[in-house]
Amino acid sequence: MHKQSNQPLSWQCSAFNDLTPHQLYAVLQARTEVFVMEQQCLFQDMDGKDAACHHLIGWTADQQVAAYVRIVPPGLAFAEASIGRVLTTKIGRGTGTGKILLLKGIQQTHALYPTHNIRIGAQQYLEQFYASFGFLTVSGMYLEDDIPHVEMLMNKTNAAQLAGP
Repeated sequence: MHKQSNQPLSWQCSAFNDLTPHQLYAVLQARTEVFVMEQQCLFQDMDGKDAACHHLIGWTADQQVAAYVRIVPPGLAFAEASIGRVLTTKIGRGTGTGKILLLKGIQQTHALYPTHNIRIGAQQYLEQFYASFGFLTVSGMYLEDDIPHVEMLMNKTNAAQLAGP
């Protein structure tokens, strides 16, 4: 894969049923590349939740996934709305895409579920990154798939401030 130039990404947020087979395949391929191959983590990625979620994807001009996040409705993973499967592929790394992705993910989650807080299960090494967006750590460290995680919470007021006017 090549490093993305400074061209802007095309952003898409779609319900599962609105993704084309090509788009779904590209997303699942990116998730496998990052979570299974790069992080060498064996886990059940396709966990039965995708069909109920929205999927925020940052596409390059040649239709490669540079960034992705799964927006989980309240009551499916946590009582609150959630953001998960957050990733940037090699194409998007080092370009600021991760920050844009998280900001857009928070904004989309707030737009979809404006009365709900957002809870995430964050890899612990990214705790400060998520904190910089207003997430507060609300649990001790726990292992998920042998990777240290913490739960973090953003209240709906903070999410609304990030959404802007």
